Amino acid sequence: MNKKYLLKSGPPQAQTTRDYSHELNPEQLAVITQAEGPCLVLAGAGSGKTRTLIYRVSFLLEKGIRPEEILLVTFTNKAAQEMRNRVETLIQAKAKGLWCGTFHHIGNRILRQYGRTLGLSEDFGILDEEDSRDLVKVCAKTVGPGPSGGDARFPKPRVVQSVLSFAVNANLTVAETLFKHYTYFLPLTKDFEKIKTLYEDKKRRTSNLDYDDLLVRWIELLEKCPEVREKLSRQFRYVLVDEYQD
Repeated sequence: MNKKYLLKSGPPQAQTTRDYSHELNPEQLAVITQAEGPCLVLAGAGSGKTRTLIYRVSFLLEKGIRPEEILLVTFTNKAAQEMRNRVETLIQAKAKGLWCGTFHHIGNRILRQYGRTLGLSEDFGILDEEDSRDLVKVCAKTVGPGPSGGDARFPKPRVVQSVLSFAVNANLTVAETLFKHYTYFLPLTKDFEKIKTLYEDKKRRTSNLDYDDLLVRWIELLEKCPEVREKLSRQFRYVLVDEYQD
């Protein structure tokens, strides 16, 4: 499968000092200098997509774009740190103000700043996968194992967690998720729904979010709070996503 990244941009102004034509091939050069407006770039593995993305950031900074106006996003902490390091190596300076991180990291930062409008505390906790699974386990014990109670075939907490997470990310109800993707669990639909209700309630009462919440509550913030949406739209003149197909 081809990998790709997305660039959303506006017209930079000043002249650059680096001769990019000597460091990039013609296709890469076209991307960093001409990718104005929404742009999707497709290329094969090992063709230098991330390298081009890094040079795009350098190009924008040289053009006078402020670091805080650039949002650079990828999917793993390791990749995000590598991108930041490569940007700083290329520009030979610290990229202070540059928003660079995973989607979850960016969601966390934004919710810390603006989550009050959704009723979130600024110091909300974050459940990692193990914490989330443990909480699901507690909720499952409260509901009882299986529709008739005592069903040894009731799925393990990690399986229940996976189903609930899929439902959130696919924007489906638990019933729709089971019907479309886990038909063998259909007899347990009410149990899954009860577990989800308890799980969400316990998170809310303890001021915790899980990894899925960092994404869906971020979306909710943008959808329900036009003033925040407009503020972020004005701030981030350039949004660059590595590994966009993920």
